[in-house]
Amino acid sequence: MKAEERWRARFRAPRMTLPQFAVKAPNRAIYQSNASGSWEIYAWDRSTGAFRQVTDRPNGTTHAVLDPTGKWIWWFADTDGDEWGQWMRQPFGGGPDESAIPAEAADGLAFGHPAGIGLSSVGTAAIGLARPGSGFQVLYVQPGEAPTVVYEHAEAAYVADMSLDGSLILIDHSEHGDALHPALRVIRPNGTTVGDLRDGPGKGLLGVRFSPIAGDRRLLALHERRGRREPLLWDPLTGDQREVWLRDPGEVTADWFQDGRSLLIVRQHRGRTRLHRYDLGGGGMTPIETPHGVIESAAARHDGTVEYAWSNSSHPPVIRSSAGHVVMNPAGPSAPPSVPVEDLDVEGPGGRIHALVSRPERGTAPHPTVFLLHGGPTAQDDDSFLPAVAAWVDHGFAVVRVNYRGSTGYGSAWRDALHGDVGHIELADVTAVREHVVAGGLADPERLVIAGGSWGGYLTLLALGVQPKTWAAGIAAVPIADHVATYEDETEGLRAYQRALLGGSPEEVPERYASSSPITYVDQVTAPVLVLAGENDPRCPIRQVQNYIARLAARGHDHEVYRFDAGHGSLVVAERIEQMAAQLDFARKRLRLTGVAGPTGRPG
Repeated sequence: MKAEERWRARFRAPRMTLPQFAVKAPNRAIYQSNASGSWEIYAWDRSTGAFRQVTDRPNGTTHAVLDPTGKWIWWFADTDGDEWGQWMRQPFGGGPDESAIPAEAADGLAFGHPAGIGLSSVGTAAIGLARPGSGFQVLYVQPGEAPTVVYEHAEAAYVADMSLDGSLILIDHSEHGDALHPALRVIRPNGTTVGDLRDGPGKGLLGVRFSPIAGDRRLLALHERRGRREPLLWDPLTGDQREVWLRDPGEVTADWFQDGRSLLIVRQHRGRTRLHRYDLGGGGMTPIETPHGVIESAAARHDGTVEYAWSNSSHPPVIRSSAGHVVMNPAGPSAPPSVPVEDLDVEGPGGRIHALVSRPERGTAPHPTVFLLHGGPTAQDDDSFLPAVAAWVDHGFAVVRVNYRGSTGYGSAWRDALHGDVGHIELADVTAVREHVVAGGLADPERLVIAGGSWGGYLTLLALGVQPKTWAAGIAAVPIADHVATYEDETEGLRAYQRALLGGSPEEVPERYASSSPITYVDQVTAPVLVLAGENDPRCPIRQVQNYIARLAARGHDHEVYRFDAGHGSLVVAERIEQMAAQLDFARKRLRLTGVAGPTGRPG
């Protein structure tokens, strides 16, 4: 298979997420898949093997949950990726969709930006929504009745879960003004507080979910009292707490085993994942055998087995069981494999930086190299299978991905290091890695491309302005180009995040917003730029991107713009292929590489 066919085949290959089953009806499950050509929600009856597509929308569907009894599939309906909409629900066996909050009973409360949802086994729900000017609200919903507002605040809040019997609602909140380090509150359906838990400045708590055992009030959360996230059990009525002490390195997420007597520990370390079972009675840790790579998600079944979504950089994703078999794969050809990833450790200005390198199979070093920066910034690059990385490699590029300060997976201090000099701190780490791979002969210093999406797109534009002689080209997908204009147009949750990250609003710390904004340095950009922007993006809104592009155009600067009719990225497979083709074509033309594969996209 030729390189052009191979990279497109990876995007077209059907993929699916780990099936999410109903606690009280474990043979009923839902999952997401791109089998139809866009990411949609599917229902799977495991007792019969039957599955069906639940949603079918032009730009795909992301948010969906299954209620504990398996009777209803809840999904969020927005408009073309703008993330503004309402929760709908559909019977598991099929039938018409209905509004989870009937419009005639909602008095305007049904619509907003999603901020979590919790479902009980008795048909009630807790729905978190955010609205401009109204802040964050939690609605208590009983079928057929008008919702009641049981929580509201101007600062960010999120519904983490609802107890099985519907008597308790778990909320992550930042009433203290720091959305980066939330606190926990448990309330009753009438809005009264049952318990509060906060660990103080710089130490966040994240709610996971209540015990799967009826009548058990304990809830599972993640704390960071020892410099990384670790499990915590909390009874909000009595205040009893139990920390789960773990010796192994790496950051941890966790979930319950269905008997309520053990925890499923998911340990992330240096871009790979390991699973363990932690016995709450004896405190023992038992490894769960999994292949070397990355586990995107995992869940314990009622029989004690664990199912997980796994891949590594060279092997496409698969849904596996700890019992040794493949659980389910979508019908269709598998994605072609790619090259394995290599680890790189570089001493940087803030400590040792972990990076990942993918080398092309043809050509000799030094290679044209793309620095592909992840979003977030609270995310990380890892050893998972990524069609975009493989596409660059197929076209002769080395790919370097840097887990700069601000990334998750390396402890709380590394994640929280972005204070006072946001953007420039991350780029200092990228610079250290870039100098290392150039000095080592991997990367050609005359053919360096910087690229990324979301926060990675923001860092791309910032780097082009503050390091104008370093980069041969830049590709920024759905980027922040102007922090002030972004703050004015983005969702309430992201405004709270930006205030926490930058130390206040644009009115309170204007100098920080200016120093960290790519538009401040736009007149210093010399490298050609490709910008990809979603018309309906609520996270990196189109207006602030247009402001930046207008400044480039006023200078007659070499740039291209690719606009698409979706939000913060696209859920449509064909559109993702178009965008990847546009990026490859732009980079190869600007670097004057031969054998350019022309895109079929819509440059604008």
